Amino acid sequence: MKKFSIISLGILASLQLVNAQTISSKKWSDLFSYNNVIAMKEDNGKIVAAAENGLFYYTISTGEITKLSKANGLHEIKITAFDYNPQTKVGLIGYQNGSLDVVTPDGVTYVVDIPIATGYNGSKKINHISITGDKAVVSVGYGVSIFDLKKKEFNDSAFFLTAGVYQASNEAVLFGNKVYSVTNTGLKTHEMNTTFPVFTTWVTEMPGNFTHIDSESVLTFSSPTTSYIYNNGISTPIGQTFTNVHDVVVNTNNIIVTDKARIYSFNTNGTAGTVSSFGEECNTATTVGGRVYGGTILSGIKNETNNTFKPDGPYLNYAYKLSLYDNNQILVSSGGREARFNTAINNPKNPGFYYFNGMEWIYSSYFVGSTTSFNVLDAVLDPASPDDVFFTNYTLTTGRGLYKMKYNPSSKDFDFVKYYQLSPNLVFYRPVGFVSDDQNNLFASIAYTGDVNAGGQATGIASYDRATDGFIIKSTSSSSGAAQKPLYYENMLWIPTPRLNNLLVYDYKKTPSITDDVDYKLDSGDGLPSNAGGSLSIAIDKSGDAWIGTDSGLRILSNAATAIKEANPKAEPIVIEQNGLGEELFRDLQILQIETDAGDHKWVSIDGGGVYYLSADGQQTIKHFTKENSPLPTNSITDIKVDRKTGKVYFASYDGIVVYQGDVADVTSGFGNVLVYPNPVVYSNFKGKVTIKGLAEKTNIRITDVAGNVVHSAVARGGYYEWDLNNMRGTRVASGIYFVLMTNEDGSDKATAKIAVVN
Repeated sequence: MKKFSIISLGILASLQLVNAQTISSKKWSDLFSYNNVIAMKEDNGKIVAAAENGLFYYTISTGEITKLSKANGLHEIKITAFDYNPQTKVGLIGYQNGSLDVVTPDGVTYVVDIPIATGYNGSKKINHISITGDKAVVSVGYGVSIFDLKKKEFNDSAFFLTAGVYQASNEAVLFGNKVYSVTNTGLKTHEMNTTFPVFTTWVTEMPGNFTHIDSESVLTFSSPTTSYIYNNGISTPIGQTFTNVHDVVVNTNNIIVTDKARIYSFNTNGTAGTVSSFGEECNTATTVGGRVYGGTILSGIKNETNNTFKPDGPYLNYAYKLSLYDNNQILVSSGGREARFNTAINNPKNPGFYYFNGMEWIYSSYFVGSTTSFNVLDAVLDPASPDDVFFTNYTLTTGRGLYKMKYNPSSKDFDFVKYYQLSPNLVFYRPVGFVSDDQNNLFASIAYTGDVNAGGQATGIASYDRATDGFIIKSTSSSSGAAQKPLYYENMLWIPTPRLNNLLVYDYKKTPSITDDVDYKLDSGDGLPSNAGGSLSIAIDKSGDAWIGTDSGLRILSNAATAIKEANPKAEPIVIEQNGLGEELFRDLQILQIETDAGDHKWVSIDGGGVYYLSADGQQTIKHFTKENSPLPTNSITDIKVDRKTGKVYFASYDGIVVYQGDVADVTSGFGNVLVYPNPVVYSNFKGKVTIKGLAEKTNIRITDVAGNVVHSAVARGGYYEWDLNNMRGTRVASGIYFVLMTNEDGSDKATAKIAVVN
């Protein structure tokens, strides 16, 4: 049986960082895809594989799989190159942005100071890494650099500059005392000596367009169609013409050439051996114990009997919106929009949606190889029939509209049920997002409905009619055209409109008839920022206040369900004190998403600014997560969802999904399972605040010493509290045992806890 655990190759005893801070903790986990294997290396019956957003380690004899990502040790995503030395147990990871992670048995070191040639303005992407002993040859867009794995620093660099133009090293290796680099103009070489950095002293051994190279017992390189064995200045072609070489790998006894879906094995003299087919394209391949393993683009590691090995995860990393359900079910839409939320993102991989059934990730075969263009902005379970999935397809091509599919648990697949074409016109009636009400009625927001001859600029609602299994389109009075995913609250649909400075609220009167429907608008005259181009997000908290995110700031509409129907509703900014002056919270910032947790705290995603965790009233920033200080894959999080039962917070982005274990879960007027951590608090190991979770919605707290003296008191709201271990005089308490005495708001429930402090 295949075992799975989140253990990072046994290397996370400590983290050593260069120009970076520790960004991972036990509170984080990833939901990355590990299907696209970029590189593999064998280590005594184990395969270390690099995927797009992390490494995984597959032990062939036991089936155990462990993984290492930004959630538990790495510092970046978008891996583009990787190599590993099984003798020293040291690996080197290269990223799209040009940074490196050095992975050793003692920890992970982040390297950001890759040498860049003066005047070079091209890509910093790490094209390839090859380790020989304690040296690594790093190929980039300007040439090659030598990296010292012991000192964790760069040595010499050779900038491939000719007539003012930089030439990329596609791949390079150190063989003997000479570096061999394959480029688009030939195989280039230079000995490791004092003139190594001078490109004019490099020798072109063989002209041509070469893409891959590797060495161990012999040196092999290739063009897209031919592979060569290089020996004493002579390049001998291997007797096989290839279609499109994706990689060459040299092991002790053989040469493995990956040619799309077919893997060719040769001995080190070039004599042909086995040919394996994996039924899909592979990036790379290797042999272990005489057996061939392919690193596929879409299925992780595959063996010759088509068994796959990888950490479970979604099909691809693209994520836009999330839907959470009971029994840990998750639906992920993979689409997106640009140009003021107007134009569909063209994703050539056509991913559709991903589904987690509570135990494993499922991907529908319906999307595999489909000729229909899919840009799925939202996918939801039908609240009246949870085996059915509805999704929106927002494109400007044939196939745009709404879809229904049914989950088949026996085949672990989705069967196509019906396509709902909203309009034959390929410009108007663009479906965006779904929402359901408390009676299981299903609605979708539709962009660009209304009279086509008048420009079709109305925002519309598509109401699902179960009797006819069809959708009834209702145009509103809003002329914004565009729409966001709706929110249901107090029998109304609340719809941000990203291309016009207003917020649409649609009152459907809880009836299927459209004759009595009413819609309301909140605009700049009602307090939305005057410089906003549209509203993007909305959340409504326990007080009934609407938190409205626009592309130029945040507004709060108090008592929203009543206020929106008034003649002059008024949305207000949150003003916080900064350096003794009042300042508007998130002024002029684009707010992509707002979500509340069980304690009424607010999670706010800022485009390019990461995610803020705010107190219930927004006056205090409790946490601020960014790509730089946390496992967030990007600073533009497209969706946030909170599982209020567990406290887990899910962050979706175009670069993948990560999960944060929050401290607030299932908050009620009484106490839950009160937990204090860390406990004991040993100053030499921990210098932060002590967290007390499982509290009531409002909790009166008194902390006393063993003699009964009160050293600290507070009122906690939202289900948890953090104590800085200071007494009422503002100084740290002495070592000892402290008692936490707690009552809820009306005194009907009580709880106690103990904290041990060691200074």
